[in-house]
Amino acid sequence: MSEKSTGPCVDRPARSSILTLNAGSSSIKFAIFDARAGDDPYLSGLADRIGSDAATVTAKDADGQPIALPEMPQAAGETHETTIAWLLPVLMEHASGTIVASGHRVVHGGTDFVVPAVLDEDALTVLERLVPLARTHQPHALAALRAVGRVWPGVPRIGCFDTAFHSTLSPVARAFALPQWVSDAGVRRYGFHGLSYEWIASRLPKHLGPVADGRVIAAHLGNGASLCGMIARRSQATTMGFTPLDGLMMGERPGVLDPGAVLFMLDEMGLDLAEVRRILFRESGLRGVSGLSNDMRALLASDRPEARFAVDLYVHRAVSQIGAIAAELGGCDALVFTAGVGEHAAPVRARIVEGCGWLGARLDHSANDAAAGGGARVISAADSRVPVWVVPTNEEAVIANATRALAGAA
Repeated sequence: MSEKSTGPCVDRPARSSILTLNAGSSSIKFAIFDARAGDDPYLSGLADRIGSDAATVTAKDADGQPIALPEMPQAAGETHETTIAWLLPVLMEHASGTIVASGHRVVHGGTDFVVPAVLDEDALTVLERLVPLARTHQPHALAALRAVGRVWPGVPRIGCFDTAFHSTLSPVARAFALPQWVSDAGVRRYGFHGLSYEWIASRLPKHLGPVADGRVIAAHLGNGASLCGMIARRSQATTMGFTPLDGLMMGERPGVLDPGAVLFMLDEMGLDLAEVRRILFRESGLRGVSGLSNDMRALLASDRPEARFAVDLYVHRAVSQIGAIAAELGGCDALVFTAGVGEHAAPVRARIVEGCGWLGARLDHSANDAAAGGGARVISAADSRVPVWVVPTNEEAVIANATRALAGAA
């Protein structure tokens, strides 16, 4: 067995596999891919509600059929590190052959990491300094990386960075109007959801043809939400900024906010920093405005006026910022929806497209309703000047492909 191998599994083909891990604030998505090729994993799953007594783990095979995994002990679900330490040996029982590398989504790469990279302890120390810029995600990604390093010390760990796709922003597009010494400290627009946008960019030629290299606005609408304006499938503008708080209204984050409102909460309302941070990261957005939920499905199903108002504000913010991105690009040649809300909430898509009528976008309502069935679909009317698409995202495939490319050189 080589240094990078975790050992063959009994009664399974002797082939190499790669593991991908996407650590969220209270969950870990995982998948196992053939190391040779393929955008689809042969095993994928979710460890959910980490840090609570209700922590669970589920998995499915390539056909979507459930895979029986042991019940997660309560102690294993206490932290991301303990969850992964328990999960890795379990996954090895289902891996085909050996795990030759692990690929990890890392939300913030700062200025040092603008392409996928093999990460050692020195690199993790650099990434640790970025925790204040992505407090709800960065610590958990680092926990996952360190857990894999302890359980499988010989397996290379590949970091794939959400900020990297936006390294093509111009100096003007990434600058804030702050004193130079503040900018020199790293306060600038980084942008996020880069792995999702990288996948969308890779699919555009198949769906849009020559328009793929034009002025495309991609809308990643999930619990976290942002827009990316691309030209030649490279990021030229985005709504998230220094942290994932900026831009669109989200499930629990406010998006665009006058900084004076934060000062008011601190100075006049007497809130401390921890309280303000909790409000901004956990109690705003759809949850805060509706007072009900951060789940768009629940709000669309509710007849309460607070729910309707939250959806109204969500759509208003999306339309206004699509306009801002179109202005930065000098127009819009295509609009693409992706992620949870973007892929599944047909009423929200409809209202956003209708609000973009001034761009020349016209909706085919039947196609939009049918798009809830999954897969990439055009939802614009035949006479729409701007084609509108729904394209499912696949961050795990982006991680897997980068991990394949780097694992052999590690």
